[in-house]
Formats: sequence, C-alpha cells, structure tokens
Amino acid sequence: MKSRVARTVCLLFALAFAGAGTAAAQVAHATVQTEEATWPHTITQADGTATIYEPQAISWPDLRTLTARAAVSITPSGAKTPILGTIEMSVSTQADLGSHSVILTAPKLLSTHFPTLDAARMARVEARIREVMAAWPPKRIPLDTVLLSLKDQPAANEVAVNNDPPKIFFSTKPASLVVFDGEPLLTPIAGTTLSFAVNTNWDVFKDEAGTWYLLNGAGWLSAPAAAGPWSPVSRLPAAFAKLPDDANFATVRKALPAKPFAAGAVPTILVSTAPAEIIVTAGPPRFVPVAGTALQYVANTDAAVFLDPVGGRFYYLISGRWFSAPGLDGPWTFATPNLPPDFAKIPPDGPNGRVLASVPGTKQAQEALVQAQIPRQATLKRTATLTVVYGGAPRFAMVPGTDIEYAVNTHSEVLRIGGVYYACYQGAWFKAAAPTGPWALADSIPQAVSSIPPSSPLYPVTYVHVAAATPQTVTYSYTSGYVMGFVSAGVLVYGTGYYYPPVVVAGHVPAFYPYPYSYAGGVHYNTASGAWVRGGAVYGPNGGAGAWSAYNPSTGSYAHGSAAWGNGSGSANASWYNARTGVTGSTHQNANPYERWGSSTLSGPNATVNTRSASNANGSAGGFKSSTGAEGAGVHGAKGNNAGVVKGANGNVYAGADGNVYRHTSSGWSKYNDGSWNPVQKPSQPSRGAANTTTRPTSSYRPADSSSYGQLEQDRQARSFGAEQQQRFSGFGGRGFERGGGRRFR
Repeated sequence: MKSRVARTVCLLFALAFAGAGTAAAQVAHATVQTEEATWPHTITQADGTATIYEPQAISWPDLRTLTARAAVSITPSGAKTPILGTIEMSVSTQADLGSHSVILTAPKLLSTHFPTLDAARMARVEARIREVMAAWPPKRIPLDTVLLSLKDQPAANEVAVNNDPPKIFFSTKPASLVVFDGEPLLTPIAGTTLSFAVNTNWDVFKDEAGTWYLLNGAGWLSAPAAAGPWSPVSRLPAAFAKLPDDANFATVRKALPAKPFAAGAVPTILVSTAPAEIIVTAGPPRFVPVAGTALQYVANTDAAVFLDPVGGRFYYLISGRWFSAPGLDGPWTFATPNLPPDFAKIPPDGPNGRVLASVPGTKQAQEALVQAQIPRQATLKRTATLTVVYGGAPRFAMVPGTDIEYAVNTHSEVLRIGGVYYACYQGAWFKAAAPTGPWALADSIPQAVSSIPPSSPLYPVTYVHVAAATPQTVTYSYTSGYVMGFVSAGVLVYGTGYYYPPVVVAGHVPAFYPYPYSYAGGVHYNTASGAWVRGGAVYGPNGGAGAWSAYNPSTGSYAHGSAAWGNGSGSANASWYNARTGVTGSTHQNANPYERWGSSTLSGPNATVNTRSASNANGSAGGFKSSTGAEGAGVHGAKGNNAGVVKGANGNVYAGADGNVYRHTSSGWSKYNDGSWNPVQKPSQPSRGAANTTTRPTSSYRPADSSSYGQLEQDRQARSFGAEQQQRFSGFGGRGFERGGGRRFR
C-alpha cells in the first residue's frame, strides 16, 4: 500500500495540472496550454485514483508568486475509503486579464498534511511530490477566485496625478464637442485650395476665402472662425470635389455633395483648444431614483451624472474621477474623496453598476486596483528590431527635475541618459549608441528612469521593466500605468490629468506630435474587461482627441487625428484605441501591446498568452461578506443556469486553514476525520461579518475551527463567483456595462 500511495500521488501531481496532450517536451519548449480551469482533476490508473481540488489562495504579495493550499484525495486500488489531506505550495503566476484567469507555473511544495499517514510514509509521499513538481505544465484558475480568497489585498501606491477638472460643457440640445489640441493647426491639401486641421479628431477644413467647414455625421456646417459660430451649410466649395481619393478622406468623400440636416437635428457645436468634456441630455435632465439610495441619476444622457438631493449637488464621473457642482453648468470641483456614502450602495447589477469601480472602498474599486498592479509579461527574441523616425534632425528636451532628456520630434519614446539612448516601444526597451540606432533589446534600464514625474508625458514608461534576460531573449513586463491607468484617491483613474502641449515642427506641411489626453472622450473603466472604453459619439467621429499620429514625416503624408479612445460607431461597446501604445481593441478583448510583436514574441509560462474577454448580459448577482472582510457574489443566471462550483464525486472539497479537509453541500459544512465526513457547525462566536450558515443543535455536529471557518466561507464564495466569471469570459459574448449604448442625442 505504501508504494501504491506514493505512485498515485506522483501520478496525481504529474497529471493534475496537465492539459490534454501536454508532454514534458512541450513544456521544455515553453508552450502554454490555455485550457479552461475545470476543477477538480481526477486521475484513475490501475493502482488507484487521485483527485486534486481547486487551489485556494493564501497570499499574493508581489502579484508574481502565489501561496495556495489545496485538498487532495487518494484512493489506492482495493481500498474502500480515500486518503485525504492538504498541501500548501507556492507557484509563479502570470495574469491573463483577457480571460480573467491566473496561469500557475513552477510550483514548490511548502508543506503537507495527511493525518492518516505515519511519518515514514508521509516523507516518501512528500519526496515524490517534490520530484514531479519540476515537470508541471501551466494551469489556470479564475482571477476572481484568487482575489476574493485573499485576506489582505496588495496595497496600491498613490500617484501624484493632477485632478483639476477640465472644461465641462453642458447642453440640453443636440451638441457635439470639437477639441483642438492647441490652436488649430492647418496643413494644405495638395491639388486643392483647402487646408485640413490635423490637431483635432473631427474633419475640419478651411478654404482660401477663410471660411471653416466641419463634417458632423453626414451633415456639414460652416463658420467664419474655428471657434464658431457654426451653422448648417447646403453647398460646399468646388475644391472639395478634388480631395485625394485615399483612405484619409474616404469618409469625407462619402458625405459629398453636402446634404441638409434633418429637421431638428442641427447640433450645437462647442469648441475647445484644451482637454474638455461634455454632458448632453435629450431635453431637460430626467432624474430616476437609484434603488436603495437617496441618489438620482440622469437617465437621458450617456454621461454618468448623479444628483444627491440631500446635499444638493451633482456628481459627474469622467476618466475614473468624480467632480461635483451645484448645477450642471458648474463650477466643478474634484470630489472622489468626498462622495456621499450612498454611492457605495449603488446596486452592482443595476444600470449604474459600472461606476462602482470608481467609488473608493467598494469591492469593484479594490479589484480594479489589484488588477492595475498585476504585471503583464512577454519574452521577446533578441532579433526584435525598432525603427525610430524623426521630423528632421533629432531634437531633445529635458525632463524637469531629472538629468534625462527625451526626443520631442518623434512619435517614439526616446530617452537620452548619460550619452546612451533608450527607447520604449510596445512594452519593450531598446538601447542604442545613437538616436537613430541601430536599436537592440535592452537587458536593463537605468534607475534614473523611475525618477520621471507624472507631469512629464514620458511618465508611463516608468511602468515598463526588464524582468529577465538570456543570450537569446529578454523578458519585459508592465503594469497599468503604461496604458494610462493610475491610482488616485483610492481608485483607478485614466491619465495623469496633466495637459501636455503638442510639439509642432514648422514647414510647408508641419509635423505634429501630440500626446494623449486624460479627457475629451468620456472615458470609463470597464469592469468586465479591465480596460478603458470611450462613451458616446459627441466627441467626434474619430474618437477622443489626442492621438499618436496625425502626420508621418517619413512619408510626408498627413492623416486624420487617430482616435485616443475609439473609432467605432460611437457605441459604448465600440472599438477603442490606446493612444499610449497604439493598440486597438474592443470591449470583447483585452488589448495587449505585446500582441503587436507577432513572431518576435515567445509563448511560454512567463510570456504572452492568448487573451479574450467576454461577459454574459443575462442574469443577476448578489453580494456576500466574510469574517475576513472580503466580499464576493453569488450569481443567478437566466433560464435557471445558476452558477456553481465545479464539483467532484465528494462534493465541493476545500483545504482548511487548520490543515484538515472540508466539504460543503446543501446541508452545510463537513470535516473529514477517521475515514468519514462529520458535520460541523459554525463557531459559537463567529468573527464579525462571517457568512451565515445554519447552526444545527445536534450532538453529532462538531464545532469548526474558528480560524478556518471564516476562510472556508470566503473561499467557497470566491470559488463560486470565480467559476461564474470564468464562464462569462470564455465565449458567451460581451457587453461593456455602459448605459445608453453610446447614442448621439440630436
């Protein structure tokens, strides 16, 4: 029996984490198996059956190494009862935020507890477990299960961002906001008498007579100046017929000749030369009560606007920040630290549930903060190359407060430190002896990079790090700051809040080098995908202002200002574009800069993985609190599809913090002891906040260990919610949890 136990445990740990068809040779070549997390795993062989249950998170302090416990069941051939025990282990982790899962690799055994095995047999079992752990292929578990099981969430470092409000416009009539990145910058269009404004996300033209023209949807407006006033026009100059027949003006050419606006559809045009936002309501604001609170929300707008009747103030959420004012016309002030308590009571499954990620202290806000700290990682082959194009000779400026210089006349992020050049591109660092290269992957970057302040447009590169290097590859990682997610006032916000004026290189066709905005796009955090998405279409047909490229000096061509937060249909679920990285995605996928490297990127346990995200719009969620203070939810889906924990022959089995094995059924908790399951009851004096489990006053019920009970309840709820989320992110279609569908009110 001793040998059977050892062989079965060996088999268990060799196969429990393996995907179908996975072999050690594949592991050696760093191939990631991305199968779904289907727990528990049962392995049956001639000498017995072994089962490992879903690991339970204990700690994840650096978000790279997870300490976990798991219940194990072994039934040797011929035995009538299983041998049950628990193990504790540490595993390297890589978060796949696209599928809301965590990939586990490189496990190390920390301890074992099999009460029915004597010391000699336990030593042999431990030796075999350690022996096979080196060959474990990767395996994944739901990210939400990990986060909700943790007693202590990783602390998030606050960033000194600028939380001053931008200019906020308000209109009860159809309106559009035209934002120029500074004063309008015009470029002549060859073969015509027209000039084109390159520093806005709108199609704006000026003719030789000095009249300005704006394409809004399918209609045209004109004005004597860029600032307006704008009025509809039914006839355009003949020069518009000579626009180049290329992709840059394809949309414009479709809108020729000019067509009249429908009755009542002429929008008010509001203009700003700095970052700005707009609240548009379809008529006077229509207030609807928020269930369970004294708050009201404005229902006839795409904007997230609330009224607190008690305090008599309005609250507006943009780019993860709350601003408040006595009226919708302002004046607005930063309000995130001073939100009324009722904001934390907004129902998560209601029409405004998405705002909870920006309400300090909520479960949703805490999860966003943790996700922001999770590193995304990739291993690049040293054959990866980079080309940096400048508008003329390279020009550099000092990063204030540092000894670092940065290139201003390029769309690339190039630093000069101690006479050496470093470039950060798509989450990877390059190094060169000259500003034009040749560029090679950097094994390390100077410590001085970390001194770049948030007031500098280069600040996001401080979130990209070198994780490891070999003669053939370099591994890099980044956290949310690289894609404009920063921690402020206890929540995750978009952008630093600073306005970085563009760089313009004069010439017949001026070169325009803008920096991304924190505002001018109705940006909101999407709790389903962990990404930032743009709101309604009132900000322009090409998305939010402030993009990487409007003029390409290498070809001399000009283009529309690319969208900073989306160039789709204007729907809240539309595609989006991150101006920091040039990565386009949608609420159906979690775009990752490393995916842009293609064949230069290696797949592996510590490299990129295929990402995807989706969420099921059907169903509702309910919350819970545990004795440890963590929160979670149980979910009831449509058509009776209730979410539950993946079950095995012995029910939902857990490793207790006390080293014993427990299971949960409809009758409550039971503890495995002396070859049988014995019902347990909730401790007589549970910790405050412990979940409610019915106490049965029967002598056969033994009190559960008080130190384990609260954690067991927390792990149970976390496992249930994680399993439901895993289903939602595995291909059932998605939605952005955005209210209103991105309508343009006219």
